[in-house]
Amino acid sequence: MASSNFIKNVAIVGAGGNSGSHMTKFLLETGKHNVTAITRADSKTKLPPGVNMKQVDYADPSTIVEALQGQDALVITLSTFAPPGQQETLFKAAADANVSWVLPNEWSPDSTHEGLIRDAIPFNHMPDARKKIEELGMSSYIAVSCGFWYEWSLAIPDAFGINIAKREATLIDDGETKMSISTWPQVGRAVAALLSLPIQPEGGDQWRCLDRFRKRNVYVASFTISQRDMFESVFRVTGTKESDWKITHEPAEQRYKKGLEDMKKGDRSGFARQMYTRVFFKDESGNFEKRKGLQNELLGLPRENIDDATRAAEQRQKESPWA
Repeated sequence: MASSNFIKNVAIVGAGGNSGSHMTKFLLETGKHNVTAITRADSKTKLPPGVNMKQVDYADPSTIVEALQGQDALVITLSTFAPPGQQETLFKAAADANVSWVLPNEWSPDSTHEGLIRDAIPFNHMPDARKKIEELGMSSYIAVSCGFWYEWSLAIPDAFGINIAKREATLIDDGETKMSISTWPQVGRAVAALLSLPIQPEGGDQWRCLDRFRKRNVYVASFTISQRDMFESVFRVTGTKESDWKITHEPAEQRYKKGLEDMKKGDRSGFARQMYTRVFFKDESGNFEKRKGLQNELLGLPRENIDDATRAAEQRQKESPWA
């Protein structure tokens, strides 16, 4: 539990992963935090200098409680395919170790949107996860809604329908539906800035404090864009024009339903299509900048260049987009 008005000790699950590594980097750069990576004993993940490491055994929750002793905050980043119950084990350990703040494994589009949570299968559990933290009664959650990861998602053709390598694209409806989305570095900056805020207001500024976000969602983004905006960036990055591409159109609801059917048959591409297509429905579920507003300015987040992020996605698609 924090002994001052600021968080000092931060534990991260997934500190060496795609998103967690950026959170770790920017937390360290603040110079305000001691960062501890919570890892399995058999983990081979490389961690940056300055990160403490505590090895745990998920079959023995007491090892996690011990690792979390003295931590002010726990940040959880887990794969969509993490074992069932793993996050709940972390919640219970955090409560037993008196960790005051938990950032659960959301890192997603708006997890308070009823239609999105109902229809996009990977998001179904998120309200229950937040409820579990509250029921345990020790920690307070802050859920970070950041949209999908841009450089990860654009690299997967079945996600946003753009296959950079093959010069093929499927535009969902007219390709103009806007959604909020983030790069990994932007969310790393957001987490570092968020956990550097005073817990209680200081200096008469009632807005810049963690208590403002206690048991709430924080909304951040790199861009609020459409498929067409992504496509235009891809043109610039690849030096191509629309006539160089094979372009088809597909209604959002049709693509979503087909994705569900394919997923039930064990097709991994169906999993991606149903999840991503849901944010392109006309209910604006993906555009939380419009519906909820962003905390980018409060957290001091920079404006980013979409073409730089698109270059990163192009490189990932050449290598291993699912890694």
